[in-house]
Amino acid sequence: MKVIITKKCLKQIGKLDIQIADKVFQKLEEIRKMPNPRAEGKALQGNYSGFWRYRVGDYRILCRIADEKLTVFVVKVAHRKDVYK
Repeated sequence: MKVIITKKCLKQIGKLDIQIADKVFQKLEEIRKMPNPRAEGKALQGNYSGFWRYRVGDYRILCRIADEKLTVFVVKVAHRKDVYK
């Protein structure tokens, strides 16, 4: 499995507290090693249909999963109160 982090997302992670950023990168590494990244994440609905969400404490990682390439595209990382805005 390949995990691709967008430039915008890297910037968001860079603004996080270092401990939280470390946890986010640990979670992304876990996702990379999973045979099926949908096993742990949650499918989103409504405006975010097609996206998957992973929890890291009070923070959320929003991703798109491309099966044909076995790739997870990380598009947003933010506090749970702000991530869906």
